[in-house]
Amino acid sequence: MNTSFATTSYIVAIALFILSLSGLSQHESSRRGNLFGMIGMLLALIATAILIPIAGFGPLLIALIPGALIGAFLASRVAMTSMPELVAMLHSFVGAAAVLVGISNYLGGTHGLAASDLTVHYLEIYIGVFIGALTFTGSIIAFGKLSGKISGKPMLIPGRHLINLAMIVASVVLGVMFMSNVAGGEGLTPLLIMTAISCVIGVHLVMAIGGADMPVVVSMLNSYSGWAAAAAGFMLSNDLLIVTGALVGSSGAILSFIMCRAMNRSFISVILGGFGTGEGAAPGGGSAQPQGEVTPINVDETADLLSEAKSIIIVPGYGVAVAQAQHSLAEMVKLLRDAGVNVRFGIHPVAGRLPGHMNVLLAEANVPYDIVFEMDEINHDFPTTDVAMVIGANDIVNPAALEDPTSPIAGMPVLEVWKAKTAVVMKRSMASGYAGIDNPLFYKDNTRMLFGDAKKNVDALVAKLRELVTA
Repeated sequence: MNTSFATTSYIVAIALFILSLSGLSQHESSRRGNLFGMIGMLLALIATAILIPIAGFGPLLIALIPGALIGAFLASRVAMTSMPELVAMLHSFVGAAAVLVGISNYLGGTHGLAASDLTVHYLEIYIGVFIGALTFTGSIIAFGKLSGKISGKPMLIPGRHLINLAMIVASVVLGVMFMSNVAGGEGLTPLLIMTAISCVIGVHLVMAIGGADMPVVVSMLNSYSGWAAAAAGFMLSNDLLIVTGALVGSSGAILSFIMCRAMNRSFISVILGGFGTGEGAAPGGGSAQPQGEVTPINVDETADLLSEAKSIIIVPGYGVAVAQAQHSLAEMVKLLRDAGVNVRFGIHPVAGRLPGHMNVLLAEANVPYDIVFEMDEINHDFPTTDVAMVIGANDIVNPAALEDPTSPIAGMPVLEVWKAKTAVVMKRSMASGYAGIDNPLFYKDNTRMLFGDAKKNVDALVAKLRELVTA
């Protein structure tokens, strides 16, 4: 009876997870997608608990209750600026779980498996531990880079590709030794040595990836964590874990591919690292250095521009998250729309430090979904736009990507804000973005620079616009 209920629950949970992914693909259905995912996970936990003997309920509750409380506490307290590093840290937990499950399965014996199934079982253990260890340490390094505890500058060790290749070859050799010695109970040593090597690979791979690629890294690690979970499912003979892990792994891989295409980067080049030198790094690369001087603008002048405009496109970047300006921005947009101005948002696929970071920020501030557009949907509208307002973004609006073939970001699709009648760029300073290069946009004749904290400037704009609207 319990087995039948658990099997049925697993099937329902799988269906809910698929509906969750489908819902999360659109702004309008994202809340429903989250709800489906939560219900599916709750059902999966209940079904799994039912399969456990009564004697195992105590240890299960000891692990489950503190974990749930810690998760709820962190989720309720985390700021939107800290969401990327929280996601990276959660990926590391999945990797660690896969490693522990794999080693535990090996130490637990064959569990009565037929001789013909032992080879597959031990191969599952070895591959699962390798993926899990790589995901664990890679995610920790990603957490450090995203939280600022580790520099965003890539660590480019001479001969790093040969080092990676040597470690992979060593892991394969250890795998052969592991499979050859498991029957005699001597496989633990090569398994543990491979685990250590895989941990080093995870550190080395992510340390070599620069800040500009961090959104892709988070997506990539999401995929790794899914495959690690699927591997754990094979080790535990748990169909739900296999399917769920495959869903996460494949969707993460697809998202990584989409984001790489949006950056005009190959997935392999991201994995090998070397792009991005850290936020605020000195400009470098590219033969065409920007010429001229910037034209500053103040809040009053900006408010006049916005109030007189008929069409405005706002391009948010990571600076919006840092300043927590999304709510003030939503209030400013409401004022302008109430005054009859056509206001829309243009979102670059890699804006922020997490896939969909800007979309989540705007949704949190209750910005209407129907005025939020992806880059490909809105890029052609800039020539007929009165004001393009860039808030806290840099590389994703850099014309060097299209105009300078020697630029490190050459070929990367960007939001072409400079084609608007006037472009207003809101930044704290003239520091370069994550790619570490200067931005010719700042020096164009139709660009105005509004310096200062994004939230303070937007709050001041709201106050001034309210005066203009009610006048």
